[in-house]
Order: sequence, then C-alpha cells, then structure tokens
Amino acid sequence: MGIIEKIRELGYELPEVSKPIGAYIPALRTGNLVYTSGMLPMKDGKLLYTNEIGGVFHNVEDGYNAAKLCVLNGLAAINQVCPLDNIERIIKVTGYVNSAKTFTEQPKVINGASDFLVEIFGEAGRHVRAAVGVSELPLGASVEVEFIVQVRD
Repeated sequence: MGIIEKIRELGYELPEVSKPIGAYIPALRTGNLVYTSGMLPMKDGKLLYTNEIGGVFHNVEDGYNAAKLCVLNGLAAINQVCPLDNIERIIKVTGYVNSAKTFTEQPKVINGASDFLVEIFGEAGRHVRAAVGVSELPLGASVEVEFIVQVRD
C-alpha cells in the first residue's frame, strides 16, 4: 500500500498545498533530504486552530489534533517535490506551540505530529524532535510544525 492510500485508510485526505503567506516555498529538496517550511493547521485554505493552547481557548487534545493537520499539510508540500512513496525516513520534527503563560505540555501537543507520522510510516516515522512553547505564531495559529525527511533517489 502506498503512503497516500495509508493516509486514506487512516481516515484522512492529503490536502491541497496552502499558498505561502510570505517569501518562502513550502518544501525544498536538496540531495536526499526534503525540508518543509513551518506548516500551520490549515484545511481548505482556512486556519482551523487559532489562539493559545493550555489557556481559555484550547486544551492538549485540540493541540494534538492541530499538529496532525500540520503533518498532512507538510506531507502535501513534500509530495510536490518528491512522491511520498520515496520517503525512507522521517528525520526531524520541530513543533511550535502557541502556549498559555504557565503551559508546559508542549511535548504532548507535538505528539500529535509524532504519533501520526509513526501511524503512516511505521518505524521509518520515528524521528528526533523539539517541542517549543512560544507566545505567538503566524496568523495566530495554535501550532506550527516543520520537518526533515530522507528520500530515495
């Protein structure tokens, strides 16, 4: 089964790549690595999760789901420069969480991205990671995720 079929089997669809909101490209391949820009929890051109996690607006579960949506957007961007079936390994995930002042559960939020990548890619989805709390994200997003993947030639 291919990666796009696996994503569908899990109940998701690979989205259209959102247009960049700045002077950058969504994904870049160099050699056998693909880097994504930071992906926001967008669906159908709309930002679905805004405001901070761990305060009045969203809880860890909301952040977890937002991180999964970021992964789908990142995979869509990768698919523009390299077929998803050519991914050999997810190397690194960096997640940023728009956090309430006393919120310290950023790793649980970014587990949404990490767990989802393992569901899709199995052991090849295991990766190194950083989960960072920030006071604001672009467009007021709750979560932003970027990653590096290794691909076959």
